[in-house]
Amino acid sequence: MEILHVSAECYPVAKVGGLGDVVGALPKYQQQQGCIAKVVMPCYRTRFLIEHEFELVHQGGLWLGPTWYHFNVIREKHNLLGFDLYLLEIPGLIEGDQVYGCFNDLERFTAFQIGVMEWLNSWRHHPDVVHCHDHHAGLIPFMMNYCYKYDYLRQIPTVFTIHNAQYQGQFGWDKAYYLPAYDPWKAGMLDWNHLINPLAAAVKCSWKITTVSPHYLEELCISAGGLEALFRQERHKAVGILNGIDTQTWDPQTDARIVHTFDAHTVKEGKLANKMELCRRFQIDETKPLFVFIGRLVYEKGADLLPDAVARSLYESQYGMNFILLGSGDPHIEWLLRQAEAHHSDHCKAYIGYDETLSHQLYAAADFLLMPSRIEPCGLNQMYAMRYGTVPIVRAVGGLYDTVIDIGDPGGYGIRFLQPSVWDITHAISRAMHLYQQPDDLLDLQQRIMQLDFSWDKSAQEYLHLYAQLKP
Repeated sequence: MEILHVSAECYPVAKVGGLGDVVGALPKYQQQQGCIAKVVMPCYRTRFLIEHEFELVHQGGLWLGPTWYHFNVIREKHNLLGFDLYLLEIPGLIEGDQVYGCFNDLERFTAFQIGVMEWLNSWRHHPDVVHCHDHHAGLIPFMMNYCYKYDYLRQIPTVFTIHNAQYQGQFGWDKAYYLPAYDPWKAGMLDWNHLINPLAAAVKCSWKITTVSPHYLEELCISAGGLEALFRQERHKAVGILNGIDTQTWDPQTDARIVHTFDAHTVKEGKLANKMELCRRFQIDETKPLFVFIGRLVYEKGADLLPDAVARSLYESQYGMNFILLGSGDPHIEWLLRQAEAHHSDHCKAYIGYDETLSHQLYAAADFLLMPSRIEPCGLNQMYAMRYGTVPIVRAVGGLYDTVIDIGDPGGYGIRFLQPSVWDITHAISRAMHLYQQPDDLLDLQQRIMQLDFSWDKSAQEYLHLYAQLKP
């Protein structure tokens, strides 16, 4: 079986969030299970592009409305990621290393999708499945079905995975001329609320829809940024498949990014050694429990709640704990975290920015991970944390609900809370403090969570089973 994944991100080429992690791991595990998995993504000028060898495999051209663009498809020569990686280069349009946030994102990603269609239209054979990820690839199922030029591709099954339905890529009908000529009777497949909505179009046009956790699929039928009715209507062709993690990249026994490697049998000594090293770097007391946050500093992650939760927890514990907060995002939330650090400099450190190495070190050193998310389609951080013996403190939402069972429930191994509020977060932290004061129970919990299986093996098999159901 041959699968072509289409995505705006793929780790380690370009990563902004969980999408990059998923597209960097799932094809590798599909390849290991006997498939031919390929990824095509935009050609950003990242370090990966500069430091590795690529070969030209296709040249072509595309129309974006009245404007003609030349494009190249290049392939990474040495299969370093465990699957074939293709980058689609559009000189004059996709340039620089920025993934999102350019003034012409609409043009960049629309042209990228048209370029993928032009390239796919030139293949001498068909892939068995075209697997599109998030709204940046959401127009492809529509074009495959209803654009006259790509009628040859209509019989290829399409799967669309929703990593975050809050981002839908809407744009006005005044830009409809960007798309290749399509059957005008099918224009309604593009429309939602009088706008062209790539996410909605993909939900309507794809053969199958997946979400990145089962609980998130149920949530989308209730709250989906205005698409709730559509998800209820298309529920019959949707399935929630929980993301896995790349256990080769995230392995405390072999992780070159951490100071001291360890396994479940040496977790106590290993985490203490990493904690001492990290606390020396940040000049905080290593004898106190360490709580960390790793993620984007945005409203949906609950990051705006952290400063007050930190202040209240420190006061209630008589400054008996420490916090390190890693991330970047909303400038106001960044400022709030800097203020929290200024007011509690001996107990709270804020690292504003993205640092992959530091994130590994935090997982290895921390006692507890905070995830107060308002929205969390799957969440990978809680699985990374448990892999390193760090107990997750999460809001019971989306994939966090599916992956973390509260220690108060049978077989529980984490701490859950219900509301995205300072009070709930503070109460959850106080429960963690109580656990920390029982070192034998904490050690038993750390050893158990390190042995939980969150690998991609099971999830990759579920995707293959889904693909097998698709018959032209």
